Amino acid sequence: MTLALPKVTVPAVVGADLRVPLVTGERVTYANLDHAASAPCLEQVRDAVDELLPWYASVHRGAGFASQVSTRVYEQARDKVRRFVGARPSDTVVFTRNTTDALNLLARSVPKGTAVVLFDSEHHAALLPWRGRHVQRLVTPTSSDAAVVALDRALAAAPVGPRLVIVTGASNVTGELWPVAEFARVARRHGARIALDAAQLAPHRAFSVRELDVDYVAFSGHKIYAPFGAGVLVGRADWLQAAEPYLVGGGATAKVTDHGDRLGVAWSAVPERHEAGSPNVVGVHALGVACDVLSRHWEQTVAHEEALLARLRSGLESIPGLRSLSLFTDSSRVGVVSFTLAGLDAGFIAAALSAEYGIGVRDGAFCAHVAVSRLAARTGAHEQRALRASIGLGTTAEHVDRLVAALRTLVTDGPRWNYVERDGRWVAEDDSRTLPPFLA
Repeated sequence: MTLALPKVTVPAVVGADLRVPLVTGERVTYANLDHAASAPCLEQVRDAVDELLPWYASVHRGAGFASQVSTRVYEQARDKVRRFVGARPSDTVVFTRNTTDALNLLARSVPKGTAVVLFDSEHHAALLPWRGRHVQRLVTPTSSDAAVVALDRALAAAPVGPRLVIVTGASNVTGELWPVAEFARVARRHGARIALDAAQLAPHRAFSVRELDVDYVAFSGHKIYAPFGAGVLVGRADWLQAAEPYLVGGGATAKVTDHGDRLGVAWSAVPERHEAGSPNVVGVHALGVACDVLSRHWEQTVAHEEALLARLRSGLESIPGLRSLSLFTDSSRVGVVSFTLAGLDAGFIAAALSAEYGIGVRDGAFCAHVAVSRLAARTGAHEQRALRASIGLGTTAEHVDRLVAALRTLVTDGPRWNYVERDGRWVAEDDSRTLPPFLA
């Protein structure tokens, strides 16, 4: 049975009509089912960037009128981000390159000896910055309730002193929502702070730092339809203010003096303390505009994605040998589904979907190797790799239906083309597709 989609209008994305070549010589509209890696650019974001570019100039330290305009744009973006995440008036907003950069900044800023507790299913951006004897990595249980209990026990046993909990808002592997508010209540009970990796949550659901009662939140522009190289860390200023600058250079310095054998440096206050160098005003502007656009369309966005996700999951259930990956038995999801196919290599299937059907999905371990390894093993897969289909504002019902039909054909009849492995990746043999003219 085909599931009907609600009649809702969502913000338009650039490239919705992009047509890509197939190895068979045809061209089809691209089915982008890899939103979890990088979402396309919103048309409103593109238009806002085009409007800014004639005024593009140095930020904060330029006397020219264009510099004043660029500085105003840059600082207004902080207010847009603050509203988007429901930050407290005292929270600082630090612009970074992406979520990874933001979480590494936080890791460099925590007081020495801080006990850090996190689960092993985190994305590498949240997992790898925290290493050492003060870090406790918990094995992710099979229910969100059990995860809350595990966190409670870990914090109760943690050393006395500053404590920090790291939690994802939505898994980039399975799309499952984590019990962030419950984690925050546990953290408060033990006098701990909590940092939210919202990279996969921010494009799909509205959230509030104040309502969740988290101390820090990080996310990326390229996940929320602003692919111009900006991210953000929002949260309590005291640890960030007390820390040495993450990077040193212009902007991070209030004053530098020469004392002969050494330089005397007075660092700037936050947020400039951690924004050394010439700011990415275009990326920050794009990020702020995307925050505003999404904030005005949450009802439509959620309705659109939930309908497509139900259609996708229903269709995948009909594919022989397909096993979806799940962390928990009791969690709702955003528009991300990962799965294995019995006896078929994930990279091979991804290559065939692209070459023969014009479908873009992700294959591999999604920068979450521990999680994918464990979850793939639960499905009986021999290789610890999976396929991931992720939906967003650029996804249509036709994209979902094309993926389901293509997978069914590949499983039952096999590919129509020959594929070989080169440099560790499956590619179509004798592939005569040409790159777009701007790459010539």
